[in-house]
Order: sequence, then C-alpha cells, then structure tokens
Amino acid sequence: MLDKIDKKLLSLLQNDSSLSLNVLSEAVNLTSTPCWKRLKRLEDDGYIRGRVTLLDGEKLGLGLTVIVMIKTQHHNSEWYEQFVSFVSLLPEVLMFYRMAGEYDYLMQVEVHDMKSYDLFYKKLVNGVHGLIDVTSSFAMEKIKYTTVLPIPD
Repeated sequence: MLDKIDKKLLSLLQNDSSLSLNVLSEAVNLTSTPCWKRLKRLEDDGYIRGRVTLLDGEKLGLGLTVIVMIKTQHHNSEWYEQFVSFVSLLPEVLMFYRMAGEYDYLMQVEVHDMKSYDLFYKKLVNGVHGLIDVTSSFAMEKIKYTTVLPIPD
C-alpha cells in the first residue's frame, strides 16, 4: 500500500527522473537513507518500471504520428505470439494494444513522413499473415502528450 510519501516520490520522479536523492529526500522530508529505501522498495514492487529520457520526435525528424488499427482473422495463441514478437521488434511502434471492440489491435507509429509510413506498412502486412484490415489515421496536431500518470489519493 502506498502512503503519502510514496505517492509524492512517484509524482516527483515521473515529472523529472533526474532529481537527485538529496532533492527527493528534502521534498518528502526524509533523510537520504530512508528515502533511498523507499525508492528501492517502489522499484522492487514494480511501481517504478524504469527511468528514461523523453526525446522530441519532431527534432529527430519523426514528424508523422500514425494510429494504426488492425483486424485479424486469427485469434489462436500461436499466431498471437508470433504477431506480438514481430510487432515488438518494429522500432517505429511506440504503443501497441490488444483491443476489445471493432478492432483487434491498435498501435501508435512514429515515422519521418508518408513515404516512411508506406515502407513501415509494407513491412507490417508482408511480415504478418492473417491481417484482414489495417486502417491508418494520421495525426494533424499533437494537442496533449504526457507520460505522467494520475496518482490516486
């Protein structure tokens, strides 16, 4: 169970994972050793899955965001494992979900331009058998983008 200090640490870290132990300790009013132990426990318990640096895709030349929705005719575990393994190796895919509803899978793809997306699309449909519908929607404007999760009280 998370207490107020744990939640504060998680909130601070997800906004800036580069904060030092000293800064975190002061922010939650603990000395460094108990603060470090809490952080270690949060990592061991899986609340903190990793620490990353967020990059600006547009500055890196990845100016096209594509939401790809997929329907398949296969729903057995062998096909699923092959599909997940294949898609997981595609660096252009940032998010990948198995869905309930009209589409079976949804992914967010980041590429340079339409030509790059066409190459990605061909790699996807030629690399996976059994896809019956691959629908793509192209983002015109990024209105909100965050990795910060709302931490319940």
